[in-house]
Amino acid sequence: MAGSVFDEMNGVDGACRSAYGLVKSWLENADPAVMKQRQQEAEFLFRRVGITFAVYGDAAAEERIIPFDIVPRVLNGGEWNTLSRGLVQRVKALNMFLADIYGPCEVVKAGIIPPDLVYQNPAFQPAMVGVKLPHDIFVHIAGIDVIRTDDKDFYVLEDNARTPSGVSYMLENRDVMMRLFPDLFAEHQIRPVENYPDELLATLRSVAPNSAPAEPTVALLTPGPFNSAYYEHSFLADRLGIELVEGRDLFIKDNVVFMRTTQGPKRVDVIYRRLDDDFLDPLAFRPDSMLGVPGLMSAYRAGNVTLANAVGTGVADDKAVYTYMPDIVRFFLGEEPILKNVPTWRCREPDSLKYVLEHLPELVVKEVQGSGGYGMLVGPKADRATIESFAEKLKAAPDDFIAQPTLALSTSPTFVGEGVAPRHVDLRPFVLSGADRIRIVPGGLTRVALKEGSLVVNSSQGGGTKDTWVIEEPSGQTQSQSQTQSQSQ
Repeated sequence: MAGSVFDEMNGVDGACRSAYGLVKSWLENADPAVMKQRQQEAEFLFRRVGITFAVYGDAAAEERIIPFDIVPRVLNGGEWNTLSRGLVQRVKALNMFLADIYGPCEVVKAGIIPPDLVYQNPAFQPAMVGVKLPHDIFVHIAGIDVIRTDDKDFYVLEDNARTPSGVSYMLENRDVMMRLFPDLFAEHQIRPVENYPDELLATLRSVAPNSAPAEPTVALLTPGPFNSAYYEHSFLADRLGIELVEGRDLFIKDNVVFMRTTQGPKRVDVIYRRLDDDFLDPLAFRPDSMLGVPGLMSAYRAGNVTLANAVGTGVADDKAVYTYMPDIVRFFLGEEPILKNVPTWRCREPDSLKYVLEHLPELVVKEVQGSGGYGMLVGPKADRATIESFAEKLKAAPDDFIAQPTLALSTSPTFVGEGVAPRHVDLRPFVLSGADRIRIVPGGLTRVALKEGSLVVNSSQGGGTKDTWVIEEPSGQTQSQSQTQSQSQ
């Protein structure tokens, strides 16, 4: 998978890809001073609406805006259709896997995945064993991180099944681009993403418990304003038209969840929770939690409230479990995976550990429970002392790590200080699993590594975001025709 870097606009041979024809023409004819002004306007818009995230442990800048790049990342309809089919397949398998490990455990009995990787997993929740969820859906909202290294295949880099974040930036990125570049929008047929809140609300209502009324009440549970993603919580509650609540706003009576309102108690049927498992209920998990709702798990197990995502989904986030996903897809669906995994070495296996230790300067090593770009080693970018230190960590706790080749992540044109230059990108599409169907808005959150040569796209590590366009190209138009059209404008 390593080698020459695939550029989303110019391919590997420098010939403009058809989907980017008009964008390339726009970039070639744009006044750099105007582009810089538009970039500043975008930053102003983000600041005005308060789109921020917190960086824990950074006293100098506790609240930041995520840098936004004004050059869109473009996919054609065919690419997106293939990708979305693979996402649907993968999320179906994830839900079947989670329902199974908290139920009959057939995937373990069949030897598809080692039992200790499930039952000794820090994210495994014994309280969920035997709990029957509406429609057996555990992951209602999934954020699947994908990359590409050529113009043919997308690879899944990571599954986010707990509380995936970033969708507010996907929506705000689109709003800002439409305001700043209406003419460019008018030249393209871009599939919409602005219906995501409606799709999410429909998904959440569809998985309400049987005891819920015809129009179930949905609330979004947040840890509060000091959480790093609080902006997104308030943003989504507002867009969905639902109440944003903290643990203290809810109480349990007769195994039913109620919300305190100015009109008196109101039953809550579905909770879109942005609170980690351990803090949900001090009677069931951490007794020192001041963020959760005492008795919530009793109401949950009684079938009187739906939690999205379900408790215990973190097992599917584990990067060691990720390595078994192709086999999990085959086992539960009887199909070959449409989306491939990135080749991965499980350091828990002696032969793999030996290989990884011998090739650390060439590999990326990640903690199996890590996130946000923390706790990882990028071998080619690390100095000798860092590599030696990481080697000791691997020897001491090999089960805690996986390793992958240093990927040649695709690049996308990006507006940086010196002008437009290629920067590495990934993509996080959001997949919604409801009782009626699986929904995916076309696109997702493109994250970009703004530092030249960097492969780390996480916002906490200096990454930014882009608007992601899925476009409909004119029927029958070839790449050469598109190039001709671009060059003639």
